[in-house]
Amino acid sequence: MGAGARARATAAALLLVAAALAGVAAGGDIVHQDDDAPKIPGCSNDFMLVKVQTWVKNRETDEFVGVGARFGPIIESKEKHANRTGLLLANPFDCCTPLKEKVAGEVLLVQRGDCKFTTKAKVAEDAGASAIVILNNRHELYKMVCDQNETDLDINIPAVLLPKDAGTILQGLLSLGKVSVQLYSPDRPLVDTAEVFLWLMAVGTILGASYWSAWSAREALIEQEKLLKDGHESSVNIEAEGSTGMVDITMTSAMLFIVVASLFLVMLYKLMSHWFVELLVVIFCIGGVEGLQTCLVALLSRWFKPAARSFVKVPFFGAVSYLTLAVCPFCIVFAVLWAVYRRMPYAWIGQDVLGIALIVTVIQIVRIPNLKVGSVLLGCSFLYDIFWVFISKMLFHESVMIVVARGDNTDEDGVPMLLKIPRMFDPWGGYSIIGFGDILLPGLLVAFALRYDWAARKTLQSGYFLWSMVAYGSGLLITYVALNLMDGHGQPALLYIVPFTLGTFILLGKKRGELRNLWMKGQPPRVCTHSHHPLKDSTDSASHVISS
Repeated sequence: MGAGARARATAAALLLVAAALAGVAAGGDIVHQDDDAPKIPGCSNDFMLVKVQTWVKNRETDEFVGVGARFGPIIESKEKHANRTGLLLANPFDCCTPLKEKVAGEVLLVQRGDCKFTTKAKVAEDAGASAIVILNNRHELYKMVCDQNETDLDINIPAVLLPKDAGTILQGLLSLGKVSVQLYSPDRPLVDTAEVFLWLMAVGTILGASYWSAWSAREALIEQEKLLKDGHESSVNIEAEGSTGMVDITMTSAMLFIVVASLFLVMLYKLMSHWFVELLVVIFCIGGVEGLQTCLVALLSRWFKPAARSFVKVPFFGAVSYLTLAVCPFCIVFAVLWAVYRRMPYAWIGQDVLGIALIVTVIQIVRIPNLKVGSVLLGCSFLYDIFWVFISKMLFHESVMIVVARGDNTDEDGVPMLLKIPRMFDPWGGYSIIGFGDILLPGLLVAFALRYDWAARKTLQSGYFLWSMVAYGSGLLITYVALNLMDGHGQPALLYIVPFTLGTFILLGKKRGELRNLWMKGQPPRVCTHSHHPLKDSTDSASHVISS
């Protein structure tokens, strides 16, 4: 397989993976969405994360994250105002019947099960507890709600649910000596700086990829015009097709693409496990190596032209330049180091570098030939995004897209096909993320806009690229606004991006009278100046002879 064919195959495979994760604009919260949690009088608190800081014999130890209940008082938001209180095991441990001994304001640690959450809280309050910490019997959190027919909901102590693994550690700490805990729920900042940088990263990636795509198209056009001048009209199309190594999306492939991506997403959902995430890591590394190598070779070839133009045959890969051979080991080592140390705090940098290089490479190789194909691709992606983020809950009882992006049922912090930035000034930490498809799919349309502008020799203001970029940035910005209004739950970014980007393109084309050409041809009308007309030349020669 030659280098161009290998790049095309990699681009197609990664475009499929990108579409499978097109719908995640942000995620990482450990509290799952729960639509079956109605608010009733006495049980109307908003769900909030709660920090549980522990001390053993006055030495600070572990910190856990739980979720507060619908009932009870609001938990203190300021750490300096939260009380440090002793922790005791409830007896009986399920706290469903009156305790054998009264407590003097301590926090009770109880086990989930055998009775309602509200019953446990009432029993603990009657025993003199200042708060109750309930240990879940599963590793994820569960929202503590009230039954609709409950009336006695005068509960005056806060209740917090912790995951099973945190409960195991807490019980171990109690065996070491006196344990104290502090419960508080700090507010998130109004503006997530990570989302600002993620927005800049997404817009910058499309900007760079579009210019590279347009530059490659212009180089190919210049080469084609040289061939025309030299009288190679018959071989122009064949040579251009073979040298560029680009892939044009067709109408059929645009529609089938979403169907195949849906099947791939369901496979990810059903097979999601530790070993399957490891497989995705391998696939991501292969694509990342290809993308990083392509980007580096394109940049370095301007300074190392002899190495970029000298080729050697490599088994299974065909003709490979010496520059590619020199760059490839660095790319492989970079990807392997990221894979090995991907759980480290700063591993997100390596993941973003590989991801951006991959997205830029795919946008440079895969192209939308006209607005008609672009509309079908983005329109199908729009419906796909909405279905797998929202409607899939009716069939699978949870959002398939969000579950896959989070990497549920694994010990990984989500799948690797995402760009992410840590929430640096958020007391809860975590990451703001965006799926590859939310950048790549609209990026194909924006790159098409710039190629068209350059071919038509349009200015920045009179063209389509500038307004497509503004539309994409606005759509992504609205996505983050919706994300914050929806309490941090993952949003289908293409729900906002596609109407902005595609709508702006179509309206501008219609207003300028170029929509038909954009829709069908995707290229500005061109007058061929190199055509040879024998009849006209012979007539001119005859006229010259007669006049002389």
